[in-house]
Amino acid sequence: MPSALHRSTPVDRGAVDEALARFGHSTFRPGQREAVETLLEDGRLLLVAPTGGGKSLSYQLPALLLGGTTLVISPLISLMQDQVTALQGVRIPATYLASTLSEDVLRERVRQIATGEHRLVYLAPERLSSPGFRALLRDLDCPLVAIDEAHCISEWGHDFRPEYMQIGALLKELPDARVLACTATATPVVRDEIIGRLGLPADTKQLVRGFARPNLALRVRDVESKAQRDRWVDDVLAECLDQPGAGRGAAIVYSPTRRASEDEFARLEARGWRAAAYHAGLEGEVREVVHQAFSDGSLELVVATNAFGMGIDRSDVRAVVHLAPPGSIESYYQEVGRAGRDGQDAVGLMLVSPADMPRRRHLVERDAGGLADPDPEVVRHKWGLFLELMRFAEGGSCRHDAVLRYFGDEDETLAGCGRCDVCLRLATGADESADFDTEQTALLVRKALSGVARVHGRFGLGAAVALLRGAKDPRLERLGLQHTSTFGILEKLGEEWLTRLLRRCVTAGWVDFFGGDRPVVILTEAGMAVMRGERPVRLLLPPLTRAGRSRGGAGSRRRGGARPDDLRELDASELALFEALRAHRLDVARAEGVPPYVVASDRTLREISCERPRDEEALLHVHGIGPSKAERYGEGLLAIVREHAA
Repeated sequence: MPSALHRSTPVDRGAVDEALARFGHSTFRPGQREAVETLLEDGRLLLVAPTGGGKSLSYQLPALLLGGTTLVISPLISLMQDQVTALQGVRIPATYLASTLSEDVLRERVRQIATGEHRLVYLAPERLSSPGFRALLRDLDCPLVAIDEAHCISEWGHDFRPEYMQIGALLKELPDARVLACTATATPVVRDEIIGRLGLPADTKQLVRGFARPNLALRVRDVESKAQRDRWVDDVLAECLDQPGAGRGAAIVYSPTRRASEDEFARLEARGWRAAAYHAGLEGEVREVVHQAFSDGSLELVVATNAFGMGIDRSDVRAVVHLAPPGSIESYYQEVGRAGRDGQDAVGLMLVSPADMPRRRHLVERDAGGLADPDPEVVRHKWGLFLELMRFAEGGSCRHDAVLRYFGDEDETLAGCGRCDVCLRLATGADESADFDTEQTALLVRKALSGVARVHGRFGLGAAVALLRGAKDPRLERLGLQHTSTFGILEKLGEEWLTRLLRRCVTAGWVDFFGGDRPVVILTEAGMAVMRGERPVRLLLPPLTRAGRSRGGAGSRRRGGARPDDLRELDASELALFEALRAHRLDVARAEGVPPYVVASDRTLREISCERPRDEEALLHVHGIGPSKAERYGEGLLAIVREHAA
């Protein structure tokens, strides 16, 4: 049986430094020493650091110091192979178990594990479903369990894997083992869910480090046509790579669909780039060849769906281009973060078009939970993740700082990176956010929502824009909508501007999409209240001038009570209230057996922290709080606000 471990152990810094040298390093990266020492002293740690941030050392080094056999649970076979090879290279005995191994090899490795021959053992979470293997683990001298990609335990999250749900039961069977949960993509609400599902104490320390990537110039651009999209892509490739064959690094182009990745690959290959397509529809051997060719430098470009990238560690990626927004800020930052790993300048460009919102809504409804008839709560959550990305795309202030605040990494914000498109526009005085006063904003939004109300449940966003512009459209004529008072009510404003305005109404929760592969727009309950003047209009409108049409021109100034589109930094008092609300949310979620986001999103808790509502009427004005949530959770949230005020 494993020997009892003391979870709180004084750290011998000399031994830590000696172990670090064993791995071939003389110094720690920022945050690594703190993670190692916290794990050794406290025995429990949730570490959030971006891909390539050195998370693996945070469990490999303690494994060397603790003796016994450390378990590392990871979903990536290629990553297991690479790390085991690297460990064996510095004479640390390690192995991995995967479905790709033959029965004979697997049997021999299990024997070696049972006799304690390996210091680290990597395994996929599926392995935990074997009763025989679980019995072996119970008899193992296991001082540490490390869970990589821990966000996969977040049910209905952006990368949920059901097999991760077994890990909590394993940890109960190894009560003396230290536990390290690692992830690169965890907002506060996901972090709370990880802790809850692993069965860790609520006060488990959480370290959020290393999200700052100031060498990345983040940009978002509107596209109105395929030709314009092609120009944006070609321009950024020329800027970052010069020309085909110049030897200035590589780029990854992410596509929303398999077909689009094939089309873009063919276009770029025809322009002379050494390129390849990569998506789940290709044979496994083909994908492996592309993966290897990109890793070893044979390819300059890969045009891929989000299936590409895990395990990629090429340092000279100079650009990552998204032809359309991915599903969440987590996905976006994980993918764009594959650029500039060497610390040199790199560019992340995301292209946004009017078709993105309805297409994403269709994907969410089709794919949520892998079910034909998905749970409405799943759809609501996944749609909310996408809307957070679209709020980021609207760009109220520095994009770099907005991402850090989203992940809760306030310490690394820069008060402006000076490199993203928003910072550059603010520096040159091209911010055009002051086109409207408070009354004009409210009137324009209510008129726009009245257009959505006219086509509610019948047509898409384009029909609502056509109605507001007074454009000739057979869809409107069939219903006689050209004779309504709404027809042409905003005829002086352009099609692009009105489309952007309605997209912002979607991100605000006033307009939504519904139904199949050709979603129609609907006016939500909150949108109805805004249209009728029963709720305030809190929105930054798109700028009117052409200079402001590129993404990010929404500006950072507050006018008429409007809030910036990104999450501003909380002051000390607001942050304390936010953390108290998070603790309350986790308690409620555990009591009800639901994910924390069902109780309230991070955005909701942050807004409560800023606004400090004192009664249910005020609480209903907070984003994400409708009548049902107010009735179910409102009193508990208000009690925390009152307690904090007292």
